[in-house]
Amino acid sequence: MSIPQTSSRILPPREPDTPALEHAILVADHVWWVGHHFDDDPFQCHPYLIEHGDQSVLLDPGSVLTFPTTLRKIQEVVPLSAIRYIICHHQDPDITGILPHLDTLITRDDAVILSHWRANALIKHLGLQHLPLVCVEEMGWQLDLGGRLLQFVFTPYLHFSGAFCTFDPATGTLFSSDLFGGLSKDTPLFAQDERAFEAIQFFHEHYMPSQEILRHGLANLETLPIRLIAPQHGSLIPEHLVAFVFDRLKNLDCGLFLLTRTNSNFQRLSNLNRMLREMMQTLMVQRDFSEVANRILELAKPLIPVIGLEFYAQTESGDTLYLAPENNYRGTLVATIPAECRVFLGMSRHHWQQDHVGPYLVAPYPGSSLAPSREPIEQGLILPLFSPQNDLVQAVVLFRLAEKLVIDDEMANILTQLSIPLGVAVEREIILHLMDLEKKKAYERSIRDPLTGLFTRYYMQEAMTRLCRVHDRDPHASIALLAFDIDHFKSVNDTYGHAMGDVTLKKVANILIDSIRSVDVPVRLGGEEFVIFLIGAPEHVCLTVAERIRVRVSQLIFEVPMHERTITISCGIAYRHAGEAIAHTMERADLALYQAKTTGRNKVVVHDKAALSS
Repeated sequence: MSIPQTSSRILPPREPDTPALEHAILVADHVWWVGHHFDDDPFQCHPYLIEHGDQSVLLDPGSVLTFPTTLRKIQEVVPLSAIRYIICHHQDPDITGILPHLDTLITRDDAVILSHWRANALIKHLGLQHLPLVCVEEMGWQLDLGGRLLQFVFTPYLHFSGAFCTFDPATGTLFSSDLFGGLSKDTPLFAQDERAFEAIQFFHEHYMPSQEILRHGLANLETLPIRLIAPQHGSLIPEHLVAFVFDRLKNLDCGLFLLTRTNSNFQRLSNLNRMLREMMQTLMVQRDFSEVANRILELAKPLIPVIGLEFYAQTESGDTLYLAPENNYRGTLVATIPAECRVFLGMSRHHWQQDHVGPYLVAPYPGSSLAPSREPIEQGLILPLFSPQNDLVQAVVLFRLAEKLVIDDEMANILTQLSIPLGVAVEREIILHLMDLEKKKAYERSIRDPLTGLFTRYYMQEAMTRLCRVHDRDPHASIALLAFDIDHFKSVNDTYGHAMGDVTLKKVANILIDSIRSVDVPVRLGGEEFVIFLIGAPEHVCLTVAERIRVRVSQLIFEVPMHERTITISCGIAYRHAGEAIAHTMERADLALYQAKTTGRNKVVVHDKAALSS
């Protein structure tokens, strides 16, 4: 039999009508689809024929159910005697079930079955008498048909340890075995557009073991000049979709059955996997916990009748962080939490598993003093979130349920899987909350004098720059500067020591803080020098505040050895003019303070005005 000439031309994909599926279909030059189409079967199996004279190749011949149709279609193209090579990409019965029958039909002495050694180790148990089993790896991973060279590409663990694909460089056709397969009752023979990936995704999520293994197999194939993908299941993928399908598969989560112990409904598991994937993507993209919580709530609703979430998380310091719609999930530290939640915080995983088969249902839903206006509901659910560091419950999630929930094995698994992204989200929020607290503490340390608790010069410059801008726009928003100096403070240090000097500074600072409002700015300039910026206070009020401070300082009582010592303070006041530099206002206040100290001390002087006597 003469060997036909081949070319690299790929036939344009077209969707045959149903009657056409009853015949062999040419999918590339001398490459034929010879499958059997089952109506309403989501798991269509595709054998292929490479027509090459008496060196023709049958790929994945099929089962007892499909082969009568396949045989008829083969004989529409070549006689069965033209087939020398039968390639079986794996040993599953939908691919190899017909081999014992073929063993009797193909009688030529040089006919062989080609597969990986791991598949051949199982195929031999079919008890073939005539057709020998040859390992593709012993052939150097290629097959020379005489004028046409086929390449075998190893794709281990996709879907079994010895999985491989067959590539036909003459036409750019990849016979991909289970890879690129699809699962859908309405799968067309040729994929038409990107919507075809939905069936491919559905198939790979539950059928392939992991994303890492899938990426490895795709990398082995990606360098090939593929123009058509001919999988065992689903739709054939034409050239314009090849790159798209590769890219989408690289980022696909696989190993779907790892998500469950008992459930084999991969449609539901696919939905769960999609939910978990989108939750983790949300965690990577969103910094704001309110966005994360609301997105998680939206994604969980198709699987759980949940209408609201709230979280109680325990920090390393033992505080409880409350995150809920009431505080827009910003997180507030609370002293009281529902007893149903408090009992679980800090519990070990071992303890939890001993006492609870799954998440804990609460009926009716626990009340909360943190949200007194909340509508009561019939049932709530408490889900523990374990810390990966010590395996203790670091937080609990309270689900507000729209209806009563029965927690069977499947629901318990869903909730357990859901706890993974929730735990990541809450743990991250705890860390961020602690970081914010540390930032605030660091900022407080940078703006507060460590001895007196008054603001520093650094903060004074920052705050007064802002307040002066307001004053410049609105002259009625007055700013008064009160400058204070403790009289004869050096003698306190010299006589009683610096420890008593520090005590004196603290007592005077406490009087300053107690005498003003939260909007005012008390500052320690250094040593025994203090200033207060009174914001928006009338002049008579400023005088009253200064005089009150002077009197209270003079009334301070000290312990031994300063029990007989009276401390006094002098004050100078200046009122800022709109547009005036704050340094100039301070100079005027200093002049008034100097006048107070040189005219007898223990008095208040207003710049450009007569001194007030003590």
